[in-house]
Amino acid sequence: MFAPDLFKGTRALVTGGRSGIGYAIAQRLLEHGARVLIASRKEEALLEAAGTLSAFGECHAQPCDIRDSAAIENLADTAAAKLGGLDLLVNNAGGQFPSYAEAISEKGWNAVVNNNLNGTFLMTQAMAKRFFIPSKSGVVVNIIADIFRGFPGMAHTGAARAGVENLSMSLAIEWARYNIRINNVAPGVIDSSGLGQYPPDFVDRARKAIPFGRFGSVDEVAWATLFLASPMAAFTTGETLYVDGGRRLSGDIMTFE
Repeated sequence: MFAPDLFKGTRALVTGGRSGIGYAIAQRLLEHGARVLIASRKEEALLEAAGTLSAFGECHAQPCDIRDSAAIENLADTAAAKLGGLDLLVNNAGGQFPSYAEAISEKGWNAVVNNNLNGTFLMTQAMAKRFFIPSKSGVVVNIIADIFRGFPGMAHTGAARAGVENLSMSLAIEWARYNIRINNVAPGVIDSSGLGQYPPDFVDRARKAIPFGRFGSVDEVAWATLFLASPMAAFTTGETLYVDGGRRLSGDIMTFE
């Protein structure tokens, strides 16, 4: 489906690119000709990931906290210096923790919303103003979550990811005049390092709630991301592609009990 040189000449930034889904996206972009900059908060692990990814193509790394506007501007400077600009932004960075709503503290709520919603907006706005709007060209793919029927057990991230989805629809219309496309990939439960933070019994119930009876892979999310980032989706904007094995359509909703 994807030609080896599909992303030749594409300059891409992948946040949260040191592990899991972000790492897989960066690797697949590199394998298909893109030059890639990955960002994450943990510098040592990030640099190690960039070193490994360099086997697949030109890969650079810059530590960045997406909640920090100054850090984002430094990241944009690095994209300009190392890549000569930017054509594609993949907003993958984020984080959350399992908790019922009544147990979420104000600090916990603000931390998740600030990271997943505010950080995504700040990153997108900064890269659009610096690169996409002046060049009248750009692609943004946001990695959100399976929020189709709410997110019981993680209301904070459900609200934040829903905010990103609505933000994407708004920006898709506002920035169409600049030839900027913005879409979302909504993964279901993915077999990655992030599963380790959840209780084993929850993980088992989550698997049973998926019609296919298995978790998704990071590569399955990566391929969906590459499709939306590619010229094959040139007339698609403001949309969300679910990669969840049909879980959002089934009768089961995952809970912690």
